[in-house]
Amino acid sequence: MVYIPDVHEGDSLDAEFLNTVEPQLPERNARSMIDKATATAKTGATLGPWLVTHREAVARPLIENFIDKVRYIPGTNKVGVIGFCWGGRYAILAGQKHFSGMEGKGVDAVYTCHPSLVAIPSDFENLCVPISFALGNADSLLGEKEVGQIKDLMEEKKKSEGLVSEVVIYEDQVHGFALRGDWSSEKDKKAMDDAEKQGIEWFKKHLS
Repeated sequence: MVYIPDVHEGDSLDAEFLNTVEPQLPERNARSMIDKATATAKTGATLGPWLVTHREAVARPLIENFIDKVRYIPGTNKVGVIGFCWGGRYAILAGQKHFSGMEGKGVDAVYTCHPSLVAIPSDFENLCVPISFALGNADSLLGEKEVGQIKDLMEEKKKSEGLVSEVVIYEDQVHGFALRGDWSSEKDKKAMDDAEKQGIEWFKKHLS
C-alpha cells in the first residue's frame, strides 16, 4: 500500500521550473554564460521564497504527523519512505532515531533519490534504519564531494553501528534523474528503470 502526502499543500514547484534549475545534461552543457545567469536569477527569485514557505519548521511536522497516522491504519506493519530531491532529505530525516520525537515512531526503511539541501554530516548522524541512496554523478545540487562524504559516512556507520545501507551512483545522471530523465536517451531511461528497481528491491528486502 502506498500513501502520498500533500506535503507542499498544493504548492509544489512545476516541472518547467525544475528543468530551469537542472536541465538534462546535454542542455546544461550547452548553456551559454547568459543562459546560466538567467537560469540562476530565475531560480533564486522562485526557489528562495518557496523554501522559506516550506521550511523545516513547517514541513517536518506535516511529515511526522502523516507517518504517525499511517502507523495507526489497520493492517499496517512496517513502514518505508521514499523521497526525491527536497523530499529526499526528509526521507533521510525520517530514518533518524528520534524522528517524531519518540523512539520507534519513524520508519523501518528509507530510499532516497538525489536528495537536495542535505546537511552533512548532521542529517546522517542519527540514522538507525536501513537506507538506500540513488545518486547521479552529474548532479549539480549534490556534487562529487558531497557524494563522497555520504559514502564515507555510511561506511563509517556500517563499521561502528552495523547500519545497513547502500549508495548507488548513476553515471552521467543529473539532479532529478529518477523522475525527470531524458526519455530520448537509452542511458537515461535505463537509469530511471534501474532506480525504480533499486527502491522496490530495497523495500522487498527490508519491509517484508
